[in-house]
Amino acid sequence: MLTFVVMVRLLSYIYPITKKIESKYNGTLEITWFRGKKMLNTKNANYSYGSLEKILGVGFKKIDINKYQNILLLGLGGGNVVKTLHQKFGYKSKITAIEIDPIIIQVAANEFGITPSDNLKIICTDAYDFVMKSKMDFDFIIIDLFLDDTIPEKFFKKEFWNRLTKANQLLFNASLHKKNEHLLRNIIDLLETNDFIINKLDNVNKTNTLLIAKK
Repeated sequence: MLTFVVMVRLLSYIYPITKKIESKYNGTLEITWFRGKKMLNTKNANYSYGSLEKILGVGFKKIDINKYQNILLLGLGGGNVVKTLHQKFGYKSKITAIEIDPIIIQVAANEFGITPSDNLKIICTDAYDFVMKSKMDFDFIIIDLFLDDTIPEKFFKKEFWNRLTKANQLLFNASLHKKNEHLLRNIIDLLETNDFIINKLDNVNKTNTLLIAKK
């Protein structure tokens, strides 16, 4: 007898199957089975396990991830990044994930099996506040801080990025509207002043800009 999950997966090849959950921070979240794969979406963006997986995967392939012992992930989403680091790159060291939305944390656990463990710490707080208050002893920082399809303005501030320069490696999912391109230029200038080598990847998966920075 087929299990419920297997039946849903098979049916999703015929038509998408979606469950909706309301979130204070992200509006309507959609957990969708499509062509045998479960993903997390908002109204205008893929949060996990769809195009985002492909986009960040391009960046990860250009980084020697396993040389780092302590990763900070700003923006947990459905846990796509955590699963990718563990399963595709064999990463076994510590990850600290920061997520402001408790509903997202519940979805990551209940729908995608992403829960705290010996090498995964999940903190429900504002990423900006965490960065400004933390001792920031992280080797590699991944910045993926969207609310729907927008990055809040505070995450482009100079004081925020000055704190991030304590790491040796940064990966910024910086999908920006054209009018905000100058904000990314300011970040690049700041990082170069702090001895980072910058690799800017445009139109990744025909949509996003990725910024890879390494000391």
